[in-house]
Amino acid sequence: MQSESEPEARTMVGVLHGSREAGLAVFRGIPYAEPPVGDLRFAAPQPGRGWEGVRPAVAYGPPPPQPGAFGMSPQSVGDDWLTLNVWTPAPDPAARMPVMVWIPGGGYLVGCSGLPEYDGGHLAGSGTVVVTLNYRLGFEGFGEIDGAPANRGLLDQVAALEWVRDNIRAFGGDPDRVTVFGQSAGGGSVAALLAMPRAAGLFRRVVAQSIPGTFFSPDLAADIAAACAAELGVRPTLADLSTVAPARLPAVGQAISARIVAWRERWGRITHRPIPFAPVVDGDVLPATPWRALADGAARDVELLVGHTRDEHRLFSLLDGVLGQVTPEQAETALRMLAPGTDGSCRYREAFPDATDEQLYELVNADWLFRMPSLHLADAQLAGGGRAYLYELTWPAPGLGGSLGACHGLDVPLVFGNLTSGQPAMLIGDPPAPAAQELSGQIRGAWTAFAANGDPGWPSYDAGRSTRVFDEQPAVVAYPEETSRRLWRDHTFTALPLLVR
Repeated sequence: MQSESEPEARTMVGVLHGSREAGLAVFRGIPYAEPPVGDLRFAAPQPGRGWEGVRPAVAYGPPPPQPGAFGMSPQSVGDDWLTLNVWTPAPDPAARMPVMVWIPGGGYLVGCSGLPEYDGGHLAGSGTVVVTLNYRLGFEGFGEIDGAPANRGLLDQVAALEWVRDNIRAFGGDPDRVTVFGQSAGGGSVAALLAMPRAAGLFRRVVAQSIPGTFFSPDLAADIAAACAAELGVRPTLADLSTVAPARLPAVGQAISARIVAWRERWGRITHRPIPFAPVVDGDVLPATPWRALADGAARDVELLVGHTRDEHRLFSLLDGVLGQVTPEQAETALRMLAPGTDGSCRYREAFPDATDEQLYELVNADWLFRMPSLHLADAQLAGGGRAYLYELTWPAPGLGGSLGACHGLDVPLVFGNLTSGQPAMLIGDPPAPAAQELSGQIRGAWTAFAANGDPGWPSYDAGRSTRVFDEQPAVVAYPEETSRRLWRDHTFTALPLLVR
């Protein structure tokens, strides 16, 4: 019989030894696939080999190669990037608890499961098994390479979910009650999984937070890959890029991002943010955009919880140095590039007659990148015969002087309950106000209830557009951003094209 201080779990490939933290059993750095290096470089993930004896699982695996942005830096040396972590109240196969699998965000460029904001202790404390995972990023995970499968980062996520299906019982989880959740690029990944035949049957429910609307056509992805390869002096082929050390590739993505406006006539809207990598609608790994796939019924048997924050873009304005300083020219450029339709700029100005240039800039950026893609996914799910629940986070973050409102990323510390650790905690303020504690409890309760039984606690999204608004005063209302919804109702989020061949 194992001691309380030394939990063990017997997976299909070997026994793991974890640690005990705040009454939970925690297992870190579990390999779900072979390291994607050497002969496996740029390949689809391969199942991990087993081991003899008991393997320690007490430290996070090394993050995949990425630029040192947003506080990201390698936590350890090694190429075992494809690992996951598990928090469980009881590693007992008879427990059959709901399972929540977190896919980190970071623009498909940065991120890893070992960040303190993703510690699963608070969520797991409610009687849920929580899994967080790493996947390949940037060129390594999403670059379009001749001779390699597309969307390797998404294939990594599928491999992790297959590992969960095969092994989560050993940690007390129920493989028939798996919920996949993610935010930003993690939300985009979750939406992509809904459209992927390879992922069918691996999860029952999905929580998609702030889905980016950026999915690439193969032509656009190939053109970006060619530009990246040219930075390295090679061709965008498997043979050539396999000679490039993984540590060199993140700098290429940074270099292209820094000069991305030079490709504006070719790459269009993605040069405004900039966004050099995203899932590719390649017709195989990802046959269609999530909006098309769901409207066609691809996920009608999967329950969907989806939403966004109110002020999605303010964080990016702060990072770009334009918060409070948006010029009329910048506002007009954003409206011209991002607003739907040939007369989108005029329609925005008419729809928001009292808005300042800065408010228009924030609105159109937020709508194009996150708010409308998230709303349209709920609409697509209904059109395809499925069920969806919609939310909007409107609570104004008091941190950083209260200047960011309900900005992008604010939901992460609230969902995980990590209000004092990790970079997003800066949005909450120090110390966290009682309102933040209360709101975090409400959101965590909704997410875990949805994972357990498919009901987050408010009416499903339907013809009345019922929306749960998360703020100091809880409310269920018709979708609050009705003006933006009307502006975008005839828009279709398609795979972004290459504008000039």
